[in-house]
Amino acid sequence: MNASNTGPILSVANLCFRYGPLEALCEVSFTVEKGDYIGLVGPNGSGKTTVIKIILGLMPPGNGTVSLFGTDPSAFEERHKIGYLPQKLTNFNPYFPATVKEIVSLGLFSKKKFPKRILKGDAELVDEAMTLTGVIDIKDALIGELSGGQQQRVLVARAIVNKPELLILDEPTTALDPEARENFFQLLRELNLSKNVTIILVTHDMASIGKYASKLLYLDKKIIFYGSFENFCLSENMAHYFGEFAQHLICHRHD
Repeated sequence: MNASNTGPILSVANLCFRYGPLEALCEVSFTVEKGDYIGLVGPNGSGKTTVIKIILGLMPPGNGTVSLFGTDPSAFEERHKIGYLPQKLTNFNPYFPATVKEIVSLGLFSKKKFPKRILKGDAELVDEAMTLTGVIDIKDALIGELSGGQQQRVLVARAIVNKPELLILDEPTTALDPEARENFFQLLRELNLSKNVTIILVTHDMASIGKYASKLLYLDKKIIFYGSFENFCLSENMAHYFGEFAQHLICHRHD
């Protein structure tokens, strides 16, 4: 039986992590169910990227456990179930002479065995991903010719071309202008609602995420809040923590 159908997509329990003497995470526990759209927020240095890297098996947990589709992330083999857009793409050169279609096609490699080649039957998947992200009309354009917002949409298309069950994005909107950022959030919402893609979005944009995500995970080395935006808006503890004005701006559930 597929583990993803028998329980949470992700379960984190009592996770702690240190960089030498510096504590990055302390007793972090939460679960993510299929169809969730989590806005993961917190101040700089709060451990957001660290927890994402541990979830993906890119770093070992210091203490605690992580279960991804019912499996230890370090042993997880079905990488095509996950689409990941990191904060910094160290191997992505926006001036590389590749077209939008070629960049999106690269996302199919995680599901292929050696020798890894793009086959004729892959074209439908690539076209669908480009259509969903609104870049089908510029499929033959060079990636370096695109705006920042268009490039981000291409990279999301690459991340979803394998139809992942879980999409993780780490600060994907930092370089976007307000209009492009709003369009990008709308795109993710559509993927979540129409395709039932589970999303974990790391963002600093607390003023906008409440309009789109279903749950808020506020992290500051430990979990300050995890739950629906409605519950966040009604929480007296969060009113004391943020102040009532900031609390209601974040939750977007008030009149």
